[in-house]
Amino acid sequence: MLMNRQLLKRTRNNMIAVFACLIVLIPVYVVIVNSLKDSAGARTMGAALPTSLHFENFITVIERGKLVQSFANSMLYATGATLLSTIVASLAAYVLSRNRTPLNRFIYFFIVMGIAMPLNFFTLTKIMQVTYLINTQMGMIILYAATQIPFNVFLIYGFVDAIPRELDEAAIIDGCGPVGLFFSIIFPLLTPVIVTAGLLSFVGIWSDFLLPLYYLNNSAYWPMTLAVYNFFGQFQQDWNLVSADIVLTVLPVLVIYLFGQRFILSGLTSGAVKG
Repeated sequence: MLMNRQLLKRTRNNMIAVFACLIVLIPVYVVIVNSLKDSAGARTMGAALPTSLHFENFITVIERGKLVQSFANSMLYATGATLLSTIVASLAAYVLSRNRTPLNRFIYFFIVMGIAMPLNFFTLTKIMQVTYLINTQMGMIILYAATQIPFNVFLIYGFVDAIPRELDEAAIIDGCGPVGLFFSIIFPLLTPVIVTAGLLSFVGIWSDFLLPLYYLNNSAYWPMTLAVYNFFGQFQQDWNLVSADIVLTVLPVLVIYLFGQRFILSGLTSGAVKG
């Protein structure tokens, strides 16, 4: 009787998981299929397979949508902000976790509040104008990094607490300074959580639409999200081209996500073996 209940529960959970996967994968399938059709075949955005493959849709999108420049901009913003936010967040999380004074606990909770607090675009615009960062690529990198730091600190803070303090003491006895201690001893041990934080930051920055819409007036600095929005406005009747544009926008994130997942699993396995 107990075995039957467990089998029914497992079957139910598997069916729920399959249903959830279908909800996610069906729109992806529809977009990919229609990106390979001609204009007439993709007009209804149906799920039927194309009668002939039109790979020239992707070439047309790259040429007309100016995706090469926007792709470079997205890579610059996502990579630069991810590196900056993860390094700053790991340094802050290490110091706050190792020195849990009342002041540091207040600073930690103050930083973590940024996860739930909404952005005040009016005040932020004034700050960007005063610092001459508005409508600049460096300004976008700094802005994106600032938005990712609260969650990254929250994520890394608990991981640092699991690293034995004896490692710090042994490194100090061996003559290691604070900077050398962190980057030589602690930082390599943080690899799994740093990759996780970096992966989530990269995906979030790559798919963001609002910040560049508000703070980038020059189309030469637009990321992929704004390029897709502009392309859709020009070719909204050609759903095959719009679908191809979406596929090209999502593809880099998918590749990086799959690579990151493998890296996280290998890092966790390596850490378990060493432990």
